[in-house]
Amino acid sequence: MANHKSSEKRIRQIEARNEKNKYYAKTMRNALKSIRATTDKKEADEMLPKMNAMLDKLAKKNIIHKKKAANLKSSVVKHVNNLK
Repeated sequence: MANHKSSEKRIRQIEARNEKNKYYAKTMRNALKSIRATTDKKEADEMLPKMNAMLDKLAKKNIIHKKKAANLKSSVVKHVNNLK
């Protein structure tokens, strides 16, 4: 167990941060699933800017890597462009 007051606080902060990051990552995965599952071009076009903004924010906060965000955005755009 922690020996210092500051290390106990650090442990609490890390746990809280991990919970938030898990929530944001799970929300991102659910949004990715929904945009990939859609077959309607118009609906996908509406979801795309929100998805891109979400990925950019997560990359900025270092929840996901910036190159992973770029790869996900690329694959989603490719999917949306192939819809009819």
